[in-house]
Amino acid sequence: MESPRGDAEDEFRAFVAASGPRLLKFAVLVCGDRGDAEDLLQDGLERVWLRWSRLREQEPEAYARRTIVNRATSRWRSPWNSRRSGEDVESRQGAGEFGRADADDFGRADDRELVLAALRRLPPRMRAVIVLRFWLGYTESETAAQLGGSVGSVKSQASRGLRRLRADLKTSTGVADA
Repeated sequence: MESPRGDAEDEFRAFVAASGPRLLKFAVLVCGDRGDAEDLLQDGLERVWLRWSRLREQEPEAYARRTIVNRATSRWRSPWNSRRSGEDVESRQGAGEFGRADADDFGRADDRELVLAALRRLPPRMRAVIVLRFWLGYTESETAAQLGGSVGSVKSQASRGLRRLRADLKTSTGVADA
């Protein structure tokens, strides 16, 4: 007979196997760098494991997402973030599966790269709202629950984020408003 801890470990492993790839994609979109995303995911999963007895019956994936966003925001605000200040965001564009895109059926690989580069220039929390709402298709209330915030905050972050993305993309492409 297995111990209760063994059951918890098995459940956690199953959770990681099922949710890990989605959480990694989310982390890459939030921070823009595959290596940093893996670190954020590791931190998030460690925190989920430490609280597994409480989280296993609730929403451990939502907790992990919230942890990823919080850790990304902390890193972004950190004075150590200046280590990247001389690094051009576009030079990291090829990182992870969200970097260089192969041409899709509609030939929009270049558009995708421009959007991803602009997305990487947003602050992490704003980026997370944009990713959850418009990339992953969450509702405002689902996004608020995932990030541990209010619907009003999600609405304002989404509005500001979209405005910044539009301005950034207009500058990048030289396209005027239609």
